[in-house]
Amino acid sequence: MKRYTDLVAECLAGVTELFPWDLADRLAQPNPPLLVDIREPYEYAAMHIAGSINVPRGIIESACEWDYEETVPALVEARQQELILICRSGNRSVLAASTLQRMGYQQVKSLKTGIRGWNDFEQPLINSAGEPVDIDDADAYFTTRLRPEQHRPT
Repeated sequence: MKRYTDLVAECLAGVTELFPWDLADRLAQPNPPLLVDIREPYEYAAMHIAGSINVPRGIIESACEWDYEETVPALVEARQQELILICRSGNRSVLAASTLQRMGYQQVKSLKTGIRGWNDFEQPLINSAGEPVDIDDADAYFTTRLRPEQHRPT
């Protein structure tokens, strides 16, 4: 039986990752990449990188095709454009990047360490109102909180 980490490791072999400082450099240059935050809408609303679009991983395949209720034109039209996929820690984005590569996206990359690493690198985040998110508030938000039933049985 494969586990989540096994699937990520398999996909990682074919996916390029960018560190937060590399992304910061890319965003400062002409023709920046399209940032696609694949977290759930409630995660995106809490905080995200300015200029990113939210396309949850659960609909990404239909979002990048015409004629679906989930179609996101900016994503459909970006098959030749550099895309950076963003999630919380950099795992979901690896899985999504692998999928998009299979669908013909040629310049798709994953943000290594995810938005949590972006915050650790002290890069700006905004909330759904476009207001800056305090770095300490973001640190608290990214603290893992497992409920008792989510722990492996002993």
